[in-house]
Amino acid sequence: MAEPTAAISPRWAAPGGRLTVDGGPFPAAKDGPPHVSIGGQPVHVLTASAYRLRVTVPQGPSGDADVRIDGIDRAVGTVRVAVPLATGIHQVDSPAFDGLGRLYATQSGARGVNVPVPLYRIDRQGAREPVAAAIHNPTSITLGPDGAMYISSRFEHAVYRLTPDDRAEMYASELGVPTGLAFGPDGSLFVGDRSGSILRVSPRREVETFATLPASVAAFHLAFGPRGDLFVSAPTLASHDPVYRITPDRAVDVFRDGFGRPQGLAFDEHGDLYIVDALAGAAGLFRVRADDPAEPPELVLSAPALVGVAIDPQGGLVLASNDVIWRLDVPLRPLAHR
Repeated sequence: MAEPTAAISPRWAAPGGRLTVDGGPFPAAKDGPPHVSIGGQPVHVLTASAYRLRVTVPQGPSGDADVRIDGIDRAVGTVRVAVPLATGIHQVDSPAFDGLGRLYATQSGARGVNVPVPLYRIDRQGAREPVAAAIHNPTSITLGPDGAMYISSRFEHAVYRLTPDDRAEMYASELGVPTGLAFGPDGSLFVGDRSGSILRVSPRREVETFATLPASVAAFHLAFGPRGDLFVSAPTLASHDPVYRITPDRAVDVFRDGFGRPQGLAFDEHGDLYIVDALAGAAGLFRVRADDPAEPPELVLSAPALVGVAIDPQGGLVLASNDVIWRLDVPLRPLAHR
């Protein structure tokens, strides 16, 4: 008799994420639901039927991990589990890569608290270097067209430029509560003031209001798409929030609706948009395909309580919760499994 086959979704995960295993019929255990393991570690089975299991990814496995069910001789599939890259950080938005491929993460701290090390540089092996620039509550980071990193301070209402010798140089001030940052095609810096404004700082450092959105209870998250549109997520107290799109001529529309708490945004080289969301039961990383933008967002990675995502220019991506950064070495256009 042929052994049961299974389809696992999503195919990527971080510890604490939830996977669905479809197929079967799966063998039942005498003491309850089937015994399932991922990478040799037993997992918690959330729900079980003969043809569908819902499980939680445990701590421990990383890389390609076999999914096994007691009573079946072979693995029923694999899942790629993100590798912890850094802990003990405090992220409010996505981390960011510089031009040398080094990752910058924040130690944002409680409002008004000036921590000794507000920033870290992290290499691909997880070694981190403290950056003791004088910035209160560093919030969002982006790479500028001049090769420097730019950091917003929600406490000081300002954006700083990090100099080559790691000094914080004031770039623009009086920016409300600046959170998300993104440089536009013309070299202007766009700043998400979470009280409800998207500000444009011209290359001459002149500040104007570019667009108005509902205020966020946490932070605005910004990313420019390949056609020059600005995409913004802004979590509120509503049960569902959209991702907005702002055209170069300042028209605002809802790009995608129905997310729970959309936060970090990133575009890959194909123009696909990756969106971090935290809707209960479906938290993780979603993708909207550039070649089929009308298709509903696809959950490509399951993880608990993410706040940010960044595309590694050398391949793969990183994910951030408030206090952990994970690395996931994956091709960003995997084979479709729907």
